[in-house]
Amino acid sequence: MTTPAERYAAAVLRQQRARSEVGRFAATFPFELDDFQVRACEAVEAGEGVLVAAPTGAGKTVVGEFAVHLALAQGRKAFYTTPIKALSNQKYADLVRRHGAASVGLLTGDTAVNGDAPVVVMTTEVLRNMLYASSPALDGLGYVVMDEVHYLADRFRGPVWEEVILHLPLDVQVVSLSATVSNAEEFGDWLAEVRGACTVVVSERRPVPLWQHVMVGHELHDLYSADVDPTDPGVNPPISHELLEAIRSLERSGDRRRGSRETRGRGRGRYHQRRQLVRPPARGAVVAHLDRAGLLPAIVFIFSRAGCDAAVAQVVHSGIRLTTPAERRAIADVVAERTATLPPEDLAVLGFDAWEHALLAGVAAHHAGLLPAFKETVETLFAQGLVKVVFATETLALGINMPARTVVLEKLVKWDGSGHAAITAGEYTQLTGRAGRRGIDVEGHAVVLYASGLDPVALAGLASRRTYPLRSAFRPTYNMAVNLIATTGWERAREVLETSFAQFQADRGVVGLARQARSHTEALSGYAEAMSCHLGDFGEYMDLRRQIGDLEAELSRSRSRAQRDAVAETLAALRRGDVIQVPSGRRAGYAVVLEPPTSGLDGGSVTVLTDGGQVRRLVGGEVPYGTRAVTRVKIRKDFSSRRPKDRRDLGSSMRNALGALADSTPERVRRPAGDPRTDDRLTALRTALRAHPCHGCADREEHARWAHRYQRLRAEHDALVRRIENRTSSIARDFDKVCGVLAELGYLTAPGPEARVTEQGEWLRRVYSEQDLLVVECLRQGHWDRLDPAGLAGVVAAVLYESRSDEPTPRPRLGSGALAEAVAATEGVARELAVVEAEAGLTGRPPLDLGLVVAVERWARGAMLEQVLDADLAAGDFVRWAKQVIDLLDQLADAAPSARLRETARAGVHAVRRGIVAVGTV
Repeated sequence: MTTPAERYAAAVLRQQRARSEVGRFAATFPFELDDFQVRACEAVEAGEGVLVAAPTGAGKTVVGEFAVHLALAQGRKAFYTTPIKALSNQKYADLVRRHGAASVGLLTGDTAVNGDAPVVVMTTEVLRNMLYASSPALDGLGYVVMDEVHYLADRFRGPVWEEVILHLPLDVQVVSLSATVSNAEEFGDWLAEVRGACTVVVSERRPVPLWQHVMVGHELHDLYSADVDPTDPGVNPPISHELLEAIRSLERSGDRRRGSRETRGRGRGRYHQRRQLVRPPARGAVVAHLDRAGLLPAIVFIFSRAGCDAAVAQVVHSGIRLTTPAERRAIADVVAERTATLPPEDLAVLGFDAWEHALLAGVAAHHAGLLPAFKETVETLFAQGLVKVVFATETLALGINMPARTVVLEKLVKWDGSGHAAITAGEYTQLTGRAGRRGIDVEGHAVVLYASGLDPVALAGLASRRTYPLRSAFRPTYNMAVNLIATTGWERAREVLETSFAQFQADRGVVGLARQARSHTEALSGYAEAMSCHLGDFGEYMDLRRQIGDLEAELSRSRSRAQRDAVAETLAALRRGDVIQVPSGRRAGYAVVLEPPTSGLDGGSVTVLTDGGQVRRLVGGEVPYGTRAVTRVKIRKDFSSRRPKDRRDLGSSMRNALGALADSTPERVRRPAGDPRTDDRLTALRTALRAHPCHGCADREEHARWAHRYQRLRAEHDALVRRIENRTSSIARDFDKVCGVLAELGYLTAPGPEARVTEQGEWLRRVYSEQDLLVVECLRQGHWDRLDPAGLAGVVAAVLYESRSDEPTPRPRLGSGALAEAVAATEGVARELAVVEAEAGLTGRPPLDLGLVVAVERWARGAMLEQVLDADLAAGDFVRWAKQVIDLLDQLADAAPSARLRETARAGVHAVRRGIVAVGTV
């Protein structure tokens, strides 16, 4: 119970907040802001940078919107950045509703709306390009919101985020919004180090409680026991007994149904059972159950585009209709409005009728293969509550805001590009975070479909852990290098890179390694003291012992090799009838050779009759050094080792021959000779060891035990120091390698402190692409000069495209014209660059994928959509890649060295930007 003083203090605080900018901002919302939102907004108002890490749907974008509010109130600019264009479009619409179209602009590379507005929504790449170009749009900038900042872990897009954070002027406040990450404090520490004061606000609480379920058969069961709080399940929460019993019952019923399927095995009438796997319930049944239970709308995550499309077809085919007549009319109106600009001749190719039919039933798919106009229509209808079930790939969880009452996961494994892998706890949290709509649902629901192999204990571990560490994907690129050197110089560029989050994390790791190294040093000091000897330098004495041990091991190896060679030589020389002496081993004694020896990986073999009358096959390993032929006996031509009499007669002949040798002096077995120089050195070392003062110490072996410990720890310590050295300044060393390549190719004047950007380097500064250096090398060497606009678009597609399949793309037929020559020349340049990069110690890129060349070139020449798409190229994929081709052509229109090629690039943009490519945004 609060005291009067505490209540008074709280009232004063509320009054102070009400008079602040945060209070005026909060008053514009129909709900009271959460504590974490207020704390973050107050830090922004106090002039600090802020990192907000909170679950999906918690409302962290409110803090970004406050930064926009503050900028407008102060007459300053605010940039709101997002990782993808779809999010930029969505945020633009939100801010226009709040502040009006005149105050808000949009820049996404291929879209520019009111770019001079005080508030501009943009992709992070656009802001990065502005910084390198010192754009006048940066004048008056006060705030930058970095939404979904955890994207800096993305292998392809991540480095851009760090570039922006490092290069923004220090008087710009950065408001970073992130999903819940387990190392938010570490990221906040880095932000504070590179940008000044930064407040880290972490909220683990979901605004809407999330219940975890498993659907076993056609029944829904809670994952946890009844006494577990779903909002805070803790570590290793107990599993529901009802769930475990339902799983056992389902498996037993499967066994009973399988009884008649037992099949008679081969051979002796035995029976064996085929384990019948329990499969998840049919998709139509899942949707029907969710509908009856009042758990719609729902997102069903299927880690396959084809699986999403198939699921929609299955549900529609089952006859399920989730919409009322009024809702179907509303859906039809939205579809008509959103697709009005699609070319009518393309609708059949796009599967428009089936797509619309499913929408009218309240069902849809959502994945990157869909046409952007289709995806946007699905998003709109789902947000309005008209579409009830969306079957989606995981890209939906990382993109636009589409919350639902329920999230369903069909499986807990996905294809990661090289194989099927279990989803991580962070991925599970991200996916299920869509469940529970704030202000609409009192609780959200996560449902996993049971199938054989699902471990409920492992599922509970995924659902209860919040492990989503943020790991930097930063790496220096060629474009980054020339831009940094042009704007700051080589030394300053190197310093900037050493302040990256990637190096910060590496150095943090070094801190732990250095602590371990310090403990090693202390232990080594103790060991050195324990092994000290009053008679002399015991370390010197141990070094002599080590040298002797190494030399003895070397001699032993040499003798072993010599012995093996001698045995092989002996075996090779044996003939039928030779009597051999085996001096040691389990085959020791005498034997007569029955068959000539054979060669093989085991050192060869020989078949013999032993002096005990047994036939044996001796392999090389059973023939020790010293085995030799001592005499010979005659073996009859008709001798058979299978006849006992023949074996006895031959044994008698062998003994008679050996008896004749009894009176002779046996030949000494010579040991393999060693290297005289090595033997002399070993003798000298042994003499020095015996003469050393410590050799006569009474505690010599006690000292030696401590010395052995010292040597082992010293080796471990030296390896640790090497690891520390490899991590320290690792980003800067990569930068040096990149600069070395650029200097060798003429983009920099030199690879070190004297580096200056050349004219060719100025072209490279204006090309932002994963293949930036390849593009500019092709421009420099004139390989694209003869191309027309469609051909240039085609070769640009070759540079950009990466197939989704891990199977190699069949090489297209390009004929023998200018495009074929340009593609072949581009491939040649790519191979040459790979060699240069390998020699510099850089990881090269995979070979070019030509799978999109023909489609883009045909499209740019005016081909119909049906002439472009095929089974491996979906409409959405084609549009997305075509937009990237347009983006790079736009860059070439500015960066190409000749006026003719710049004009060709501009014409290429117009040729590609038509039809469905020109409709909508992505």
